[in-house]
Amino acid sequence: MLNTFAASLSALLLAAQVQVADDLGNPVVLPEPARRVVSLAPHVTETLYAAGAAPYVVGAVSHSDYPEAARRLPRVGSYNALDVEGILALEPDLVVAWASGNPAHQIERLRELGLALYVSEPRRMEDVASGIERLGRLVGSAEAPGAAKRFRERQAALARRFADSEPVRVFYQIWHRPLMTVNDAHLISDVIRLCGGRNVFATLPLLAPAIDTEAVLAADPDVIVASGIDEARPDWLDEWKTWPSLRAVRNRHLHHIPPDLIQRHSPRILEGAERMCRILDAVRRAR
Repeated sequence: MLNTFAASLSALLLAAQVQVADDLGNPVVLPEPARRVVSLAPHVTETLYAAGAAPYVVGAVSHSDYPEAARRLPRVGSYNALDVEGILALEPDLVVAWASGNPAHQIERLRELGLALYVSEPRRMEDVASGIERLGRLVGSAEAPGAAKRFRERQAALARRFADSEPVRVFYQIWHRPLMTVNDAHLISDVIRLCGGRNVFATLPLLAPAIDTEAVLAADPDVIVASGIDEARPDWLDEWKTWPSLRAVRNRHLHHIPPDLIQRHSPRILEGAERMCRILDAVRRAR
């Protein structure tokens, strides 16, 4: 009798257990779906909301401003300076971190404290869709599969439209001082590829390397796409007009995409991708 009861209890516990792998391939095992989730990156916050986890998000880092409801969440520092005590005070049963954004020693500290940790690091568009599904699974959301399906459908539509497009050589500029770009491993490069573009700095070893003006002049891209800090087109983008022989300048292909739509690794990156594709298509038509 006791053995039968123990076996039944064990089966129930296993049935309630939730397990996924995070973006680093580490297993994340919860005894039951999470009900107190803390987000350590703005893109993570957006992904949690897209996955239907809104009722369970109890804290987030600064600049977690989308959707509107996320602005009202208690803050636990910034993505690059976490408030560990603030995180602990929220008593989370799941913390979602950002591998290349959060300080490594603080992520490790959270592990040492015994917190359940899922580490996000999307490098491809599929990682965003998969992240919606996995985070949804961790909170037991029925909305996540549909959200991931819609993301993949929009991505596939872009892929079909630009599959055979003439390549466009792209310099994506994160910032101006220091002058920074992305390599091929970055999610933004996957967006560029989706639109039929080629990142002129794809082979650099660092994910977001600093470069110099001479490197850009030597690469001579067809188009320069920059983001800045907000919706406004950054004034420093026009500094490239100092070099009128640069192909992108000569042909007036200096463009802006708001950073929230391209530099955040959230489901809204599809909006950034659609803008990128329109920009590259305009470059082709102008040839």
